Amino acid sequence: MKQAKTLGELKATKYHPKSIKEELRANLIDKLQNRDTIFDGILGFEDTVLPDLERAILSKHNILLLGLRGQAKTRMARLMVKLLDEYVPVVAGSELNDDPMAPISKFAFNLIADKGDDTPIEWLHREERYVEKLATPDVSIADLVGDVDPIKAATLKLPYSDERVIHFGLIPRSHRCIFVINELPDLQARIQVSLFNILQEGDMQIRGFKLRLPLEVQFVFTANPEDYTNRGSIITPLKDRIESQILTHYPKTMEIAQTITSQEAKLAEEQENKIEVPEMMKILMERISFQARESEYIDEKSGVSARLSISGYENLVSTAERRMLINNDKKTRVRITDFWGVVPAITGKVELVYEGEQEGPYNVAMKLMSAAIKDEFMVTFPNPEKLKKGQMSDPYGTIRAWFSGGNEVDFLNDMGEKEFKKEIEKVTGLKKFVEQFGLPKEELHTYMELVLHGLASFNILSKDYLESKMSFADPLASMFDDDEDDEPFGNFN
Repeated sequence: MKQAKTLGELKATKYHPKSIKEELRANLIDKLQNRDTIFDGILGFEDTVLPDLERAILSKHNILLLGLRGQAKTRMARLMVKLLDEYVPVVAGSELNDDPMAPISKFAFNLIADKGDDTPIEWLHREERYVEKLATPDVSIADLVGDVDPIKAATLKLPYSDERVIHFGLIPRSHRCIFVINELPDLQARIQVSLFNILQEGDMQIRGFKLRLPLEVQFVFTANPEDYTNRGSIITPLKDRIESQILTHYPKTMEIAQTITSQEAKLAEEQENKIEVPEMMKILMERISFQARESEYIDEKSGVSARLSISGYENLVSTAERRMLINNDKKTRVRITDFWGVVPAITGKVELVYEGEQEGPYNVAMKLMSAAIKDEFMVTFPNPEKLKKGQMSDPYGTIRAWFSGGNEVDFLNDMGEKEFKKEIEKVTGLKKFVEQFGLPKEELHTYMELVLHGLASFNILSKDYLESKMSFADPLASMFDDDEDDEPFGNFN
């Protein structure tokens, strides 16, 4: 069929026209029966969102994907292109992707009437059958539907009553295509009204012209629930005409979130080869996002995008890489101290409520990291709260005694590997304490650092941030520190 160059050749192939929704349905049926992967790279939706989306396609529905930011709504819409036929025939030169066997435009009708079976045919690849528009308040009806083009009228010497003076908008040009409108509530109500006939009847009118364009468009809309109150709303009659509304969600487990981050993070080849990221650090990065979604300082209606973890992971690796380059080390391993470099990825991706604004974005980011570290610490090591309640003997006694003697640990942000290990190994009892848990030998120093951060999160140690270093000390000793004015970031535990 791809070899047909004219309408006559196309007829000889026994080609039968079908609507885009029938096309999507037929190809989805084949993939489901063959158990093929349909939505590559979409994780965590296998039992929730994707079955709903497949049911909507089988029902030949227009679709509204409703969910908070960073929930792969647009990505799923783009992957629907893979359910289209690889190529479809169109009348050569047609603005509206006219099917040669089922034309809708005056141009195609006239061309076929003039040339008959010699009408030239072109083939449209499925990647060219995806159209996406971001809804903004300044989008006009002319942008979406079309308008009279006075320049065309003057050039062709046609009256405004002639259909050929119409400049078609995005929707008619998306005939036989998937058309996506992102952030639908941002469209003004009067613009949303213009979609009624297209969705319900499948046709449209332009500037009062008495023409009927039986468009075949698969509509996919995306929206954030927050938008209903902050920026606008989807008017009820339009929602009523969108047959399937599908709710999306964030990853429900740490494992899925971690897989998504690893899949989406864009690391340089040198980073992958020279920067080792312990599994615990990857989990810790995801814990920050999970903490943010539950934080009292962050607007839950706005959500916390998966992009926080992705950008944060990229920053984390880059922080370790920068440190490695400065010290001329050949390789390095990510440390908890490197999470200092993740702060910019957090502060730019969360919407703070009033209490969060009072704390400030930086302090909120530090609190999130502290809470995430506390959770990760509890996975491996004894709960210090039981110590306070007298429910167990003190496993941290030797470590605490060392700090009580006036000793402290200082981790410079750009400290080299040798200096880091030397600094952390000077804590009496720390290495021996960690070794008893049977942890991988190569990750021993990683968990030693986790112990210090974890004890600080329970206020057993103090943790102070200076401009270029992080210090751990006995909390009572820090109360008598005369240099408090030199600690611009304070203690957040």
